Amino acid sequence: MEGDFEERAALCALNRIFGYEPKLGKSLVENFGGAANVFSAGRKAVGEVLGPYKNINYSRQISASAFDSAAMELEKLVSHGCRFIGYGETGYPQLLRECDDPPLGIYYKGISAPEEVFATVGSPDNSGHPVSKAKTCIAVVGTRKISSYGRDWCERIVKAMSKATVKPLVVSGLALGVDAVAHRTALENGLKTVAVMATGIDQIYPSQHKGLGELIASTPGCGLVSDYPPDTQAVAINFIRRNRIIAGICKATLLIESKVKGGGMITAHLANSYDREVFALPGRVDDPYSQGCNLLIRQNLAEPIGDLAELMHKLSLGKAMLRRQADFVEAVREYYKVQFNEDDLAQICSIAQCIKKNRGISMDEICQQKRLSFNTLSNYVTQLECDGFITVDILQHCSARSNNL
Repeated sequence: MEGDFEERAALCALNRIFGYEPKLGKSLVENFGGAANVFSAGRKAVGEVLGPYKNINYSRQISASAFDSAAMELEKLVSHGCRFIGYGETGYPQLLRECDDPPLGIYYKGISAPEEVFATVGSPDNSGHPVSKAKTCIAVVGTRKISSYGRDWCERIVKAMSKATVKPLVVSGLALGVDAVAHRTALENGLKTVAVMATGIDQIYPSQHKGLGELIASTPGCGLVSDYPPDTQAVAINFIRRNRIIAGICKATLLIESKVKGGGMITAHLANSYDREVFALPGRVDDPYSQGCNLLIRQNLAEPIGDLAELMHKLSLGKAMLRRQADFVEAVREYYKVQFNEDDLAQICSIAQCIKKNRGISMDEICQQKRLSFNTLSNYVTQLECDGFITVDILQHCSARSNNL
C-alpha cells in the first residue's frame, strides 16, 4: 500500500509539472520504469532523458519538495471526498490510457468508485470471476449559445440513448448551453454522466452550475473529473486541455451546434486525431452556430446526425425503443379539443402548423401571416408553450418541440 501511495504521489507531482506536455512526462515514466523512479534517478539522469528540454529546467522541478507537496495534496483530497487516479491505476479510463498524450493522472469526485463509473461488469471468466470492461462513453458537446433547435435535438439524442439496449455514460464539460442540456437530460432519463472540468476538482465553473455539479457528484455512477490540481481557476487555455480529456475518454463525440471556431470543434478534431467516431448535427447554412457542424460533415470528418435509430446503431448501442412521432398538428388538436370551442381550436391548430413549418419564426411574422393582433397571438402562443408543444426564445422566435420519445 505504501508503494502504491509513493507511485501515486510521484504521478501526481509529475502531472503538475508536465500537465501541458503529457507526452514528455509519460516518456520519463516509461524510461525509468515508474514515476517514483523518476524522482530517485537524479537530476543528471533525468536531464539526459529530457534532452533539449533540460534547458527548460524541468529537471530542477522534479525535486523532493515537489514530491512532498503532491503527497500532502493526496491526503488533503481524501478529506474533501476526492481522489487522484494515476496513469495505469484501476479506475483510470481505459480509452484515455490508449491516447498518445494521456494525463499522468486525473482528479475525481463522486460517491461511486471511479472503477464503477468507467467500467461495467461483464460475464464471468473461466474461473467464475466477473470480468470488467470499459463502459461505453459518448461525448455530447457544442456551443454555449444553444438554440431551441439545438436544445431540442440534444434532448432527443440523449433520451434516445437512454432507451437503447446499451446505456452509455454521457460525457460533457459542465459549460453553459449544450453541455448543461446533455448532463441534465441524462440525469432526468436515468443515464449516468461525467463532467470534465477546466478547473481544479474543488472548483465548479461557471458558478451558476454549482448545483448541477454537486448533483452529478452525488449521483451514483456519475462523477466530476479534471486533470488540473486543486485551486486551479478557469482561464481560456485550460479549456483546450480539458477538451482532450473529453475526446480521449469517449468512443464517439457528438457535436450538437458550433461556430467554425469553438471548443466543440476542438473536441471534434481531437476525437478525430484519436481515431474516434465523430457525429455532427446538420443545421441551416446561414446559421453561424451550425456552420462548424456543416463544415465537419462537408470535410467528411463527421457523419451527419439524422435518424435516431440509425445513430444508436452506429454508436453500437443496440436498438432503441423509440415511439413513433405523432403528427404535430393532430397532437395539438387532440389535446385542446375538449377545452377549446371550434373556432379557437381551428385557430390554435393553424398557429401550430405555421410554427411547425417555419422553425424560428417570430411572433411578428406569425401575426402578419395569420392577420392576428399581437395580444391575441400571444395568448395562443403562451398556451402552446406552457403545454410543451413549442419553445419561445428571448427574441420571441417560436419553434415546435420535436419530442418523439
